[in-house]
Amino acid sequence: MAELGGASSGSRLGYSFKRGNGGMAEDSIIRKVVIPNRQGLHARPANLFVKEALKHTCQVELERDGLKVSGKSILDVMTLAAEQGTELSIIVTGSDAEMVADALVDVVNRFVEEDEAENEG
Repeated sequence: MAELGGASSGSRLGYSFKRGNGGMAEDSIIRKVVIPNRQGLHARPANLFVKEALKHTCQVELERDGLKVSGKSILDVMTLAAEQGTELSIIVTGSDAEMVADALVDVVNRFVEEDEAENEG
């Protein structure tokens, strides 16, 4: 499973906070995920993540150990060198942040399925 336990909706750990934006605050959502697949966040799953992020107008960032990168750039995502078991924070800012964060967590959860399909084929 790609999520850390905690919240009432099962094992998803997420919370909202306000972040200043030129005098106007926008909702930001943070979801903590753990990379589940054996091969880590290699090119194929990184591409799936970025494709989903690019579907939305929200700002999407990934953070690992204090390094924060754009979730809409495959090169940025790959620089995280996230191996299996690595904890990442998905930070989404914008009007539909909750929905986008949930969609991105779902993408991470599908990494294992992609990994298994790749090994079978």
